[in-house]
Amino acid sequence: MTLTGKNLIAGEWLGNDEQCTFCAYQPATNDHGETRFYNASTEQLNLAVEAAERAFKYYRRSSAAARASLLRAISDSIMHLGDELIQTTHLETGFSVERLQGERQRTINQLNAFSDELLNPAQTDIEEPGDENRTPVPKPSTRLTRIPLGPVAVFGASNFPYAFSTLGGDTVAALAAGCPVVVKAHPAHPGTSELMARAIQQAIEKLAFPKGVFSQFHSTDPELAHLLVRHSGIKAVGFTGSQKVADLLVKSTQQRPDPIPFYGELGSINPQFILPEKANQDSGALAEQLCMSMLMGNGQFCTSPGVWIVPEQAVDFMDACSNFITNQVSDTLLTEGIFKEFQSSVSVLKMNKQLNNIANAKERKSFHGTASLFATSAYHFVTNEQLRKEIFGPCAIIVTYKQSEELQQIVEVLDGQLTTSVHGTDGDIAEHEYLIESLSYKVGRLIYNQMPTGVEICPAMNHGGPYPASTDIRSTSVGQQAINRFLRPLCIQNAPQ
Repeated sequence: MTLTGKNLIAGEWLGNDEQCTFCAYQPATNDHGETRFYNASTEQLNLAVEAAERAFKYYRRSSAAARASLLRAISDSIMHLGDELIQTTHLETGFSVERLQGERQRTINQLNAFSDELLNPAQTDIEEPGDENRTPVPKPSTRLTRIPLGPVAVFGASNFPYAFSTLGGDTVAALAAGCPVVVKAHPAHPGTSELMARAIQQAIEKLAFPKGVFSQFHSTDPELAHLLVRHSGIKAVGFTGSQKVADLLVKSTQQRPDPIPFYGELGSINPQFILPEKANQDSGALAEQLCMSMLMGNGQFCTSPGVWIVPEQAVDFMDACSNFITNQVSDTLLTEGIFKEFQSSVSVLKMNKQLNNIANAKERKSFHGTASLFATSAYHFVTNEQLRKEIFGPCAIIVTYKQSEELQQIVEVLDGQLTTSVHGTDGDIAEHEYLIESLSYKVGRLIYNQMPTGVEICPAMNHGGPYPASTDIRSTSVGQQAINRFLRPLCIQNAPQ
């Protein structure tokens, strides 16, 4: 299946007469692919949103069963892409075939989970009967239902080319809710995005849904992203990416005459609290698990553990971490921009006199992201805001504490987080009950004795958290509850029987 490099605009594959193109970066070779991808024009973006507006008038009236069938058809189409999808993504990301096969299955599971949710919804309409005999005034009958918002703009993420990109959770949740979707494909994996768009197109055509239910465009011009979120036809935004870009896009949505929800999942350092008894009992095993979690995806997970808070006397833990990282080798990062930002951030840490650089992995190639591990005191971590900034890549800071009071000080200075883990024995957890209760107000997911990497797709999941982890503390980007992002409540009163 030859890649066209074109934009899918309401069922049509369109290029750009101005020949504004780019090629995909291939991390494993530090080179670029041959296929040229067309940056969409402003006209094409407008066509996509206008088609989504027209499609919404039909799609919002489709039955839950029909939308469930669409999601199942999309999952079948993904599998029909076969090895070409895996190999294309492998070249564009440097991820292993095994990693990509797992993520593909996760994406299919996500589609199927929302399909099941549509057929057997956890939330149903709330009905309140009327009472004509109530005094002093009769009580009206009311029914609280939910209706879709309208066309949704989705921004794909670089680090999960399937599960958080063209067919990621935001797209699936919006389609399940009855909202057409316009995707701005991530330039880190444009070929992957085109193939996934084809899978959606095939399912739409097979089930005879309006072609405007889904469109996708490429662009390396930031202005087109701002035009998308400012377009009057867009009624909500789903975004996974950097805090810097999200803040700029939010400003654009604020320039609209009508405010719309912006659901951004931005970043997190995912602090790991290791309590004293646990550190004494399992220091070696904990050290290895944390190192492996940090190295997963070469540190390019939003849930990568970036700060490890351990007792000062846990010398064995520190030594085990240092030995593990020193024996690792460097690996690729997703884009040239991510590599440059990572190198710059690590260089700044190495020059910081409040930090000790206790371990570095072996560098295989100059364009790789090489894992680094630093250590500092609780005092320096609390008083230096720069030590609490996320570094996207294989890097972590170990923070040592002497007394439990320092743990509370650390919690108080933390920004909002996607996750935190508390590693402790039953005795540790009972002794630090107040600390854990305080932590719950800083995070979206509180984990006991497990690593933060890995997000389960289930109704009880919450993948979000206080800003800057996400822009809406009340919602999740993973799990069936994500459908609520793209629905709004409607009360129907005194409806005819």
